[in-house]
Amino acid sequence: MDQISKKIKMISQKLKELKNKFYHYGIDGYLVPKNDEYFSEFAQQDKLKTITGFDGSFGLAIILKKKNFLFVDGRYTEQAKAQVGKNFKILEMPKKLPHQILSLNLNLGFDPMVFTSRNLLYYFRKKVKLTPITKTIINSNISNNHTTKKFYSLNPKVVGETVNNKIKRLKRILKKDRSDHIFISAPENVAWLLNIRGKDNPFSPMPNCRAILNSKGKIVFFSDIKKSSNIKKERDFLGAYFFKENQIKSFLSKLNINKIIIDKNSCPVLLENLISSKFKISKIGDPIYLMKSIKNKVEISKTIESHIHDGVAVTKFLYWIKKNQNKKISEIDAEKKLEAFRKRNKNYLFPSFSTISATGKNGSVIHYHASNKTCREIKRNDIYLCDSGGQYNYGTTDVTRTICFKDQTKNIKDNFTRVLKGHIAVATANISKQKTGSNIDKLARKYLLKVKKDFKHGTGHGVGYFLNVHEGPQAISKSNYIKLREGMILSNEPGFYSEGKYGIRIENLIYVKKEKNNLVFKNLTLAPIDMSLVNFKLLSSQEKKYLINYHLEVYSKIHKFLSLREKKWLLKSI
Repeated sequence: MDQISKKIKMISQKLKELKNKFYHYGIDGYLVPKNDEYFSEFAQQDKLKTITGFDGSFGLAIILKKKNFLFVDGRYTEQAKAQVGKNFKILEMPKKLPHQILSLNLNLGFDPMVFTSRNLLYYFRKKVKLTPITKTIINSNISNNHTTKKFYSLNPKVVGETVNNKIKRLKRILKKDRSDHIFISAPENVAWLLNIRGKDNPFSPMPNCRAILNSKGKIVFFSDIKKSSNIKKERDFLGAYFFKENQIKSFLSKLNINKIIIDKNSCPVLLENLISSKFKISKIGDPIYLMKSIKNKVEISKTIESHIHDGVAVTKFLYWIKKNQNKKISEIDAEKKLEAFRKRNKNYLFPSFSTISATGKNGSVIHYHASNKTCREIKRNDIYLCDSGGQYNYGTTDVTRTICFKDQTKNIKDNFTRVLKGHIAVATANISKQKTGSNIDKLARKYLLKVKKDFKHGTGHGVGYFLNVHEGPQAISKSNYIKLREGMILSNEPGFYSEGKYGIRIENLIYVKKEKNNLVFKNLTLAPIDMSLVNFKLLSSQEKKYLINYHLEVYSKIHKFLSLREKKWLLKSI
């Protein structure tokens, strides 16, 4: 029996064990999301992977007595089909939502600490009965790292603003809203407000914690007490109260206040129900998301610096893989080599997400990750796509390059060039005119749509400052109407995917800057684009000029860190 068959058989057994518990709890099925109780994108505990075999960053499993469904978005349909076998029917959201396919009389069990009321309403529209089960009925096979890795504080010099000043700004919002408290349930928002970081996430310096701040600026902090022992002693936390994670329900139940702000994106439904039974909930939601998304001058400066480090590593990698095509290089070999180039820089810490190193048909799987089962050798005829990023002291990077090793067909070049034209259209957008990510997303798809082609993901996501590589509220996507503001960082990554054949994506990180009373994008990413894949006949003179200027900027900022051969190779891109 091969490895995939063994895995599918093991999952079938886990499903059987779970279904045997349905009678005890009086339920017809059970819900399993991707996230943990902190709603982290890259959670250490991954019960969805345990029960399905699917390891993408978004998904929802519904396990019924006789049927099993796995809902994913368009990025993951191919990946899910390959990973879960016949145990689950795969459905793509938002084309299909759970309430559209489930019987009205079903009673579904769920863990109320890993769902929000917003999740449940979106998925089920109150059309099924939902029974909260607080006991663990799925044991994840991804164990927590039991080593106590302590939280640590960042110097105001590297974040550009003191904790005291951030709290003052937040207090003004509380006062204006006439709220007594704010419950900050998203760890990344606590991290930003209190200038702390941690090691509770494999790809982000995340401290798993929650906090409550009152209108007078007093902090109540909930976490593993051992992890917070360092920060307790620091000046910013003098007068703060520290509690264990599991004491939050008790604390909330004893509060005597009128109105509180909560975050419906990350407040577990169990805690929201407790809060709503006692207090009036503000309608404004957690304002830290927007505050955090607007980077100050120090954060932008440090991010630019990180992208110089990252650009050197990525450029060296692109040179290496182009010059070593006579050797056998696998997707995993390439991934390890890129990581080795990043590690040469003392400021590099770890990847900002799991690297996508995909050649040939694997490139058409939008969020592919090479494993021993799927890994392919990179052949000369292949289109190779590499999407990767790093966490640096201090800054977060994310870059995708698609390259080839020999002349490609006109069809492939045309598709690459249409993606490139969309990429340039975003980079040169007049934000003062376009205003929102929704409008800019149309520019990215324009040239593909002209030939009736498109891609199944957003054009760009927000990016944190030495935090999550995916951050809201801003994004460049069809349904994002957040007004773009100076200091916001986003990705610019249109793509095209020919199922079972190849994938194309070109990604730079960009930030919003004010120039001559207009808001414009400025590139952060510094790595060459593969000109051998471009059909220059499809480019306008302005697009050609953009490419020349972009590569001149890349060369000017990173050439002093390259060898003579690497410099000569890079100059050919100009």
